[in-house]
Amino acid sequence: MAIDYAKYVSELVARARAAQEVAEGYDQARVDELTAAIAYCTTRPEWAQQAAEMLVEESGMGIAANKVGKIYTKVKGGYRDMKGCKSVGLVASDEANKLYTYAKPMGVIGAIIPVTNGEATPIFKANAAIKGRNAIILAPHPKAAKTNMFVTAKIRETLKKYGAPEDLVIPIEPEYVSIECSGELMKQVDFVMATGGTPMVRAAYSSGTPTIGVGTGNVVSIIDETADLEQAADLIIASKTFDHATSCSTENNLVIVDAVYDKFMEIMVAKGCYLVKEDSPEKEKMLKALWPNTPNDHVLNRHIVAQSAAKIAEIAGINAPKDVKLILVEENGGYGNEYPLTGEKLSPVSGVRRVKDFDAAFKALENILDYQGLGHSCGIHTKLEERARYMAEHVKTTKVIMNMAQSLVNSGAWHCGFPMSMTLGCGTWGHNSISHNANWHDLLNFTYLAFPNGQTAPTDEDLFDGKTY
Repeated sequence: MAIDYAKYVSELVARARAAQEVAEGYDQARVDELTAAIAYCTTRPEWAQQAAEMLVEESGMGIAANKVGKIYTKVKGGYRDMKGCKSVGLVASDEANKLYTYAKPMGVIGAIIPVTNGEATPIFKANAAIKGRNAIILAPHPKAAKTNMFVTAKIRETLKKYGAPEDLVIPIEPEYVSIECSGELMKQVDFVMATGGTPMVRAAYSSGTPTIGVGTGNVVSIIDETADLEQAADLIIASKTFDHATSCSTENNLVIVDAVYDKFMEIMVAKGCYLVKEDSPEKEKMLKALWPNTPNDHVLNRHIVAQSAAKIAEIAGINAPKDVKLILVEENGGYGNEYPLTGEKLSPVSGVRRVKDFDAAFKALENILDYQGLGHSCGIHTKLEERARYMAEHVKTTKVIMNMAQSLVNSGAWHCGFPMSMTLGCGTWGHNSISHNANWHDLLNFTYLAFPNGQTAPTDEDLFDGKTY
């Protein structure tokens, strides 16, 4: 018998709406008590370890220890960013202009949860929703459906403990998890917060429901002639191997200035990387392992996504050491469909490109992003701060970092000023509605109250500083 997804989702939305009507009456203290409790209870070491191990087993992707770290950082960090912030009633007063801002709930949020971050994302989004007195329905990837149930059970248990409706957070049950169910959810809720693959995010924007979604990641990092090469190597390896590169923020392409290219490759290999040279037969093997159907399509081989470098080397049939950390593949040709290494790889594999100087490196970065990854992130390892500022002024990404590990900071970190998030806006370059890291503030409606402020229109003399044009 065919599943009636519309009916199933409508029942979930009705439950969520009833719970949200209760939460709408909460004051700030009540909201803050619930968000603190959720953040605390879901970051207890034993429980976090269970959630991480469950997702690794269910999805076949990633590293449990890294997923525990992700829960600690994103959940605690998300709570840190909202702690003490007003989200109920009058939240801002502009006395000079007699303008006052009131925060109100959006209602029922539909959240699309990616398999790559199925451990921390449900918690982060649920707490962000509750901060705004919303209810939320969590739609996971099929390979994270059981983990999603486990995570939401802990959140619901916490809500019940503090006398709040459990249905403020509702999971899609495993037997209903599907593209069809997610599509129906996106139609029936009041707002969609979508994190996942490009097709899912585009579906969210096409649902007819107001949406925040994210673009494709394909991060490029430049290593220039002034860089601390040892430090750069350590940071890149830490980023690219974290959770077997499940993050869309890992360094998919490294653009290295000629003066330090050979030395940098030597350092990377010494630290456990394996270099596939441009003219080596192994390059074709790597391409075939990553994109089996090239040139017919450029769909990544699902068997290599978020797997270890050693497993990928085995699949490709290349002679890398058993303890290899990261595979580097030279690509000094062009960009785009005929050169798929310039795209996203979702694995501990990075394309490396040798260029003449910084100007050539920046041009290469732009060419790679034009193919894939516009709007997301890029970075540089350098001692010249002005180069990072130049990139920030000219590049079409929403995030630029200097001398940091991309995947460990782009969504927020204790040592980086980006807000904690699991949904990274990519601006119109990435076909997104926002350019910032989405958080609780994006799940609020605002009412603005204005009183007569006694101000008068300026004269032309004042407005145009006495000039005529």
